[in-house]
Amino acid sequence: MTRRKLVAGNWKMNGDRAALAELDAIAAAAAANPAVDVAMAVPFTLIERAAERVPGLMIGAQDVHEHDKGAHTGCVSAAQVKEAGARFVIVGHSERRGDQGETSHDAWAKAAAAHRQGLNVILCCGETEAERDAGRAERVVQAQVEKSLPDDADGSWLTLAYEPRWAIGTGRTPTLDEIAAIHAIARAKMRHMIGDKADGVRILYGGSVTGDNAASILAVENVDGALVGGASLTAAKFVPIIEGAA
Repeated sequence: MTRRKLVAGNWKMNGDRAALAELDAIAAAAAANPAVDVAMAVPFTLIERAAERVPGLMIGAQDVHEHDKGAHTGCVSAAQVKEAGARFVIVGHSERRGDQGETSHDAWAKAAAAHRQGLNVILCCGETEAERDAGRAERVVQAQVEKSLPDDADGSWLTLAYEPRWAIGTGRTPTLDEIAAIHAIARAKMRHMIGDKADGVRILYGGSVTGDNAASILAVENVDGALVGGASLTAAKFVPIIEGAA
């Protein structure tokens, strides 16, 4: 099955109104490379402004709460980010798992909450450096997919992202063979869970993706795009990744 490439950026806790100017060139690059889907997850405070500024670019949120509403101070629901203009949400990101102690069950619940509101979902999984050094990377990813993948998942609304935690923002990346192995394991686990629908689910790679290594990483079997952190903050660094995907 042919799956369209997706290059998704994640600004994390960075950016202000002035930074939205970077989206102009990114949106132009997306339009110039129509074979590639391009998305950007910005902070909650910028979703509405970003969606209004670049309506042709898929704008998303970096997290949502698992409940639709309620007494959850400081949290934001899927309905609220959708109303602001978000079209997708990232759940289960390694920094949420590591810094906020979120579990695969939390990621499952948040993915379900987003889907209830008609949002697309990028569901993240990935091992720590200690887990990889212990030879447990494949088992960790399999377990995370098993516990966080919704039963009704399919490629029309869900994308999986493999992001080895030790590669995020460090400049280190796994070898192409290591990336291929984990993506194949993730694909196989999804097939076991949801059957042939797994073939329509894109699997992104995330972790120190740059314009220099994007083309080689995105040529690996079962790598259907990239989830990009620091390099998504400026058009100068993000646009070459879009071009690498094309």
